[in-house]
Amino acid sequence: MEEVNTGNEIPQNMTIYINNLNEKIKIDAELKKSLHAVFSQFGKILEVLAFKTLKHKGQAWVVFEDVSSATSAIRQMQGFPFYDKPMRIQFAKTKSDIIAKADGTFVPRERRKRHEEKGKKRKDQHDANQAAMGMNPAYAGAYGTTPPLSQIPFPGGAKSVIPEAPAPPNNILFVQNVPHDTTPMTLQMFFLQFPGFKEVRMVEAKPGIAFVEYGDEMQATVAVQGLQGLKIGQQNILISYAKK
Repeated sequence: MEEVNTGNEIPQNMTIYINNLNEKIKIDAELKKSLHAVFSQFGKILEVLAFKTLKHKGQAWVVFEDVSSATSAIRQMQGFPFYDKPMRIQFAKTKSDIIAKADGTFVPRERRKRHEEKGKKRKDQHDANQAAMGMNPAYAGAYGTTPPLSQIPFPGGAKSVIPEAPAPPNNILFVQNVPHDTTPMTLQMFFLQFPGFKEVRMVEAKPGIAFVEYGDEMQATVAVQGLQGLKIGQQNILISYAKK
């Protein structure tokens, strides 16, 4: 496969090519969503492409809105343990032709502008759907005047963004503002980078929050310092110590 070849001859562009992905992960149900969650911290993603054909197993393409985002993603995520396998990332050989041919949507260059405009309309509709689910910060209702933090299942009722009595440091972290379509495995990939990680627990009835357990208080503190404010999708997560 052409993209596997490394070398400085590949020009910088908005599309990154990723291989060495775990082939056991379901493409539509998990892989694409997880890739979007992991890479969205570097900039707006226009599309995530992965195919079920044997030729393209273990591979994916992430198309960013600009080159700088793609460059940052390659620099910071090279070797990132994604579903227990280190990602190998580089710029795609070409920006669009090889991807379009692979998924059967290739159009001649003179027709490409119209094709891209249709794609933008689909993306805009997708963004609108996500916003309706409370995933776009541009909509005040998502995490504005009535944040879902009121759903936090702690004794004593709802808690504000800044708790009146913060919990003292301990080995369990409380994560808020998590996009509702984030899976436990996706969240785990971020926290797994830090020593002492044990597990991620998400409450199905209370979307937007999670608990992350480490071996001891110091290990949990290191994770807080490293991941506080991490952007997943269009949201920045908030991390504090869980109340016991």
